[in-house]
Amino acid sequence: MTNQHTLRLEAGTDVAWMLSGPNADNYPLVNQYLRYLADRNYSPRTLRAYGYDLLAFCRWLESRNYVLESVTTNTVLDFMRHCRETSIEGRPANVLSMTGKRLDHYSATTINHRLAALTGLFTFRTLREPDLRNPMPSGREARRVSAEERSGLLGHLVRPKRRSVLRLREPRRLPRSLDRRETADLLSSLRTWRDRSLAGLMLLSGLRSGELLTLDVTDVDIGARWIRVLGKGAKERRVPLDVEVAGLIQTYLLTERPESSSTRLFLVAKGPNRGQPLTAAGLRTIFRYHRLKAGVPAGHPHALRHTFGTAMAEAGVDLAVMQALLGHAHVDTTARYIHLAPTHVKAEYDAARTRLRART
Repeated sequence: MTNQHTLRLEAGTDVAWMLSGPNADNYPLVNQYLRYLADRNYSPRTLRAYGYDLLAFCRWLESRNYVLESVTTNTVLDFMRHCRETSIEGRPANVLSMTGKRLDHYSATTINHRLAALTGLFTFRTLREPDLRNPMPSGREARRVSAEERSGLLGHLVRPKRRSVLRLREPRRLPRSLDRRETADLLSSLRTWRDRSLAGLMLLSGLRSGELLTLDVTDVDIGARWIRVLGKGAKERRVPLDVEVAGLIQTYLLTERPESSSTRLFLVAKGPNRGQPLTAAGLRTIFRYHRLKAGVPAGHPHALRHTFGTAMAEAGVDLAVMQALLGHAHVDTTARYIHLAPTHVKAEYDAARTRLRART
């Protein structure tokens, strides 16, 4: 078997991530594809994820002495079978989930991510060389078209996207929000104006953690209480700013934010990197410390965004408005929060039971 270390993924200079190593020259198509995604302004995190998915596939090809040019649908099926059967190094084999499934194997979501990366790679190859057969079969229409999309000016042009028929069925999981006690405990553990502003923007404006880190000082209009947010796929949206969070940000800017040449709103406050933009790893460290300190194991950054979405659903906010606030590309993603509105579910249930009792 070929040594896997003949291929690795490294951060490049002109683009975010590239295959490197002694055998990287055997896979020019992969690096051309990653370069193509970078030219289309895909985020570094997306490029990294696609890069690692394609790295896993290329390492598997090398272990089987296959070449990328000879990949067929059967080859992809063999790779998916390998992903389902391979144990993940470092995970105990004797630990099972509540449903009885082993937890030392790749999840259906991970395998589907790899499948999406391969679909993109071979679609890119087909664009460049139309005569080559695409080994990734397209499937049926993958999602519904929302009412807002159908009724738009160009609604007649909207067509549902297609997904590969090779996709695995994924378990449907609803977003996990924090209850009132968890939210209060987590927020009370925050001591700096910066950290309170970070939490406030996720909890009361629904921002993603990545969106927080790309905010510039000029993106926040404290007087008018609006935030300009650059979301996934470089899509820009305007989000209302809560008056209390506006006050937190203003205090942070006046008293805590270090002097810096960076335009980013949130900066590192201490240590050798003081004045540099706060990173994703730094944000994770902040919340890891505070959720342990507050005794809120579920207090991850994204849980605050889910709490915002749940609160909007329980308040009866229109689905299209929620989609705009959260920056979701598809209304189906926003609709998950409707199922998380226990207050409304219970109210409707109680009302129905009252009507039934009145009939008897």
